Amino acid sequence: MKKYRCIVCEWIYDPAVGDPDGGIAPGTSFEDIPDDWVCPVCGVGKDQFEEVEE
Repeated sequence: MKKYRCIVCEWIYDPAVGDPDGGIAPGTSFEDIPDDWVCPVCGVGKDQFEEVEE
């Protein structure tokens, strides 16, 4: 699964880790996160994330 970076604060969403504090279980792909989820660091929406090239 691909990682995604917040373009505002550069926090990385890693699907292997998820966002447990935000209710996103480890193993959840970015595409499967609810549309109302926000970055746990700066609070912007999913539309402010870009795929991380590895």
